[in-house]
Amino acid sequence: MAVKNNIILNHNEINHKIRRIAFQIYENNVNEKEVILAGIDKNGYVFAKKLKTVLQKISEINPILCKVSIDKKNPHADIETSISSDDYKNKSLVLVDDVLNSGTTLIYGVRHFLNVPLKQFKTAVLVNRNHKKYPVKADFKGISLSTSLHEHVNVVLEGKTFEAVLE
Repeated sequence: MAVKNNIILNHNEINHKIRRIAFQIYENNVNEKEVILAGIDKNGYVFAKKLKTVLQKISEINPILCKVSIDKKNPHADIETSISSDDYKNKSLVLVDDVLNSGTTLIYGVRHFLNVPLKQFKTAVLVNRNHKKYPVKADFKGISLSTSLHEHVNVVLEGKTFEAVLE
């Protein structure tokens, strides 16, 4: 018997969460001219691009995209960013990922950005799971979800239909 996947967020719900998080980022940065949206490579970066689009529509803030490349199998390895540290120094930065699971990826991303003085540092995730191995939290989250350790959340943010599925 096949296991049925459960859709936890459909296309419209994801778009609503993106819009709501963009408004929260705007509210937290209402006096800023620029905000760095540092998306963790793959889905985190796609999520950051979608936040940028909404921020541009709802505010005067100039959102600057930054791709953050982390080796998820070896998070101790050097982390690369698509913009130089001078480009985000003394600015407001939001580290963006699709799913906060154990917190490993996010905590190493946070550690990387702590090497540069920032005006403000926040985190944003679409799905916040409650299996944290590290003391890291999402400041802006689309949905909090209690799942078992053997379950997996798969987020699709490209194509015509977005969805978050519990597998």
